[in-house]
Amino acid sequence: MPDNNLRQRLGTELLGTAILVFVGVGAVPATLILNGSAPMTMADLGMISFAFAAAVIGTAYALGPISGNHINPAVTIGLAVSGKFPWAQVPGYLAAQLAGALLGAGAILGVLGSKASDLGLGIAAYGPGVGTAQAFTAEFIGTFILVLTVFGATHRKAAAGFAGIAIGLAVFAVIIPIAPATGASINPARTVGPMLIQQLAGGQVQFSQLPIYVLAELSAGVLAGLTFLALSRSNADQPTAAPATAPTAAPTAKG
Repeated sequence: MPDNNLRQRLGTELLGTAILVFVGVGAVPATLILNGSAPMTMADLGMISFAFAAAVIGTAYALGPISGNHINPAVTIGLAVSGKFPWAQVPGYLAAQLAGALLGAGAILGVLGSKASDLGLGIAAYGPGVGTAQAFTAEFIGTFILVLTVFGATHRKAAAGFAGIAIGLAVFAVIIPIAPATGASINPARTVGPMLIQQLAGGQVQFSQLPIYVLAELSAGVLAGLTFLALSRSNADQPTAAPATAPTAAPTAKG
């Protein structure tokens, strides 16, 4: 059976990213609405983390066979830098992911109404007292762990059928320590989409923080891809050279 065409793959990336943002990011204002004046607890953070993880796992199995379910520019860039994804398709994937993030953030407003915007729409922002260096470090580490997990879980030696679960659990785990510092975006599309929709809705957005998020996330994706490539490369990943033969032997070729 032929592979799905590029239009189908881009549509799948758009849909998958929209689902991730709607479910994961949407869980933040939903929790705040239900809590009322009560402060957010670790249990609340756990449920938000689980929402992100569930969205990743669900889309991985539902949409992964079509587009690979990158749904994250850091993953796409990491794969391209490591030679596992064609650079020619990178712009289309990034555009589809950003469009999906916008769609997902807009859907949050459609479902939860203006209260979602009043409560921040779940946009990523520095926590109290967090500076630029700390925010960069948090997003870099979180994204690095996520992208490294993607590479390992989808490697040819990995146990078949468990990639979606492994990646989803990595998302769940990473959000817990990173969220207090930056909201644990670990995804440039998830960062940008809700910010733009929040701006259109008249909410407050710290656009001065955006470059730090994007730079940390994309650079982490690149380093994670190259790191896994360096650690995992073996003889089986190298081109097979024809064996040397004695001058009197007939030359042979292997396909």
